[in-house]
Parts: sequence; C-alpha cells; structure tokens
Amino acid sequence: MEKLKSRWGIESNFQIIVIILVFAITGSTASYIGKPILKYLNITTEAFGSVGYWTLRIVILFVMYQFLLVFFGWLFGQHSFFWNFEKKMLRRIGLKRFVD
Repeated sequence: MEKLKSRWGIESNFQIIVIILVFAITGSTASYIGKPILKYLNITTEAFGSVGYWTLRIVILFVMYQFLLVFFGWLFGQHSFFWNFEKKMLRRIGLKRFVD
C-alpha cells in the first residue's frame, strides 16, 4: 500500500479505497449509459457492421469515461487526483494541447 500511496501522491488508505471505488463506478456507469447513447445515435451493427460498431462504441465509451472520471472524482472529493490523472492520460495519447 505504501508504494501505491507514494506513486499516486496520496496520504491515507481511505483515499486508495475511494479512488478504486471511483474507477469502478465510472467504468460501470460509462458502460451502462453507453447503450442508450448508441441507440439514440442509431449506431448499430446493421448500420456500421460489427467492426465499425465496436470501434465507435469503444471511442464513445472512452470519451464518456474521461468526463465521468473527473465528475465522480469531484463527487467523491478526489478531483485533484483525477484531474491530474486525466491530464497525464491525455498527454500520453497525444492530446497535450487540450490540457496545458
């Protein structure tokens, strides 16, 4: 636990639990609300084929996940951690101009 706390820059085991909980809630929520969004946008396997559907679904879920992660992080009092996490992730995928 100490290694994880020092790597993440947090101070207590409670924060680790909250952070893991936020990751779990965010993933579940993004997946859950992804289906209605795809249905609303009429993104189906019939319209886009299996590869196109799954590609679009993954992209849409990824984008939703990023917003939800910061939102749930804020909701659980860990906004600073998750905002820094987002900035690091966006830099790694080449979207540095959006976070600096």
